[in-house]
Amino acid sequence: MIDTTQVRQSKTIQQQTGTTFYLATRLLPRRIRRVTYVLYAFFRIADEIVDDPGDASPARQRAQLEHLRAAALGKRESDSPVVTAFADLRKEHGIAAADVNTFIDAMATDITKCRYDTHAELEAYMDGSAAAVGRMMTTVMLPDDPSQALPHATALGEAFQLTNFLRDVREDVLEYGRIYLPRSTLESHGVTTEQIERLEFTDGFAAAMQSELQRTEALYRRGVGGIVLLPEETQFAVLLAAVLYADHHRLIREHSYDVLSDQPALSITRRIELLVRTWWQWRRTNDPRATFETVSALITSDTNGDTKCETSSAANSDAREQWTAPVKRFVNAVRSRISLLCLEMIRRMT
Repeated sequence: MIDTTQVRQSKTIQQQTGTTFYLATRLLPRRIRRVTYVLYAFFRIADEIVDDPGDASPARQRAQLEHLRAAALGKRESDSPVVTAFADLRKEHGIAAADVNTFIDAMATDITKCRYDTHAELEAYMDGSAAAVGRMMTTVMLPDDPSQALPHATALGEAFQLTNFLRDVREDVLEYGRIYLPRSTLESHGVTTEQIERLEFTDGFAAAMQSELQRTEALYRRGVGGIVLLPEETQFAVLLAAVLYADHHRLIREHSYDVLSDQPALSITRRIELLVRTWWQWRRTNDPRATFETVSALITSDTNGDTKCETSSAANSDAREQWTAPVKRFVNAVRSRISLLCLEMIRRMT
């Protein structure tokens, strides 16, 4: 059994590093919420080994990952409460050792690999970095028919990961030297990796981003289609996570696909809005797929075959930019409090 200290430390890690997932996690039932904190924190610990190595050499990073693997599989002790908790819950919930190994292997890939030639190559990487995570989460949620739920969980995990890649192009290339957009996609639109390294935005790059967004959105729809296969008490939280993450696509389109100049980020106001809208639609329909299609900002085709998506008012955005820093801090503090109150209200009513 994981203890309160382990859960508290895991929760803190998620609060600090995964605000979007944290909001959704808060709406899970307590037994799964506590486990989710630990799972997410474990994933972040592995991620930090490769993303924030300090002066550690690649060999040292690999050694650290191997120590983490052994501890996670219960083959050695760890001085980390989070890793110890993960090892305990892995045994308790029957999380497959193969999924842990696949995840750690993917993290090791990030130490030296920084380019992907094809979608197939990227998908092989995501089997560990994203799909394995979805499989672990599905295992602890205990669906009635895991064999039916797992393909959808895999698709949703990959969609989340791809949204990260599309949102974080600037950060990934500047801080880690990585480009996750496949060369095949870039080259088909006349874009080189050297242009991305220079943060050179072109019409070709915009077209490549548009193509990748559409590919990712197909995965969202496939993943959301399987939410009904999860225990009812977990469905709203997973649905909200999908709505929140997919909303980054709206931001990317609002910025004309230019993720090289700045990194899109959801405001607290937008998160609260999506939380309330998703809950309201969910209560009306009790249908994850219909709710997602109604609330999310994914593209839809118009009668001319063009694409469009719901966007927020640019005028409101411009007005907010005029606020002074002290007022922004005050308003954000109030919004944060309102968000917590909304969470508590919705959790009690679901």
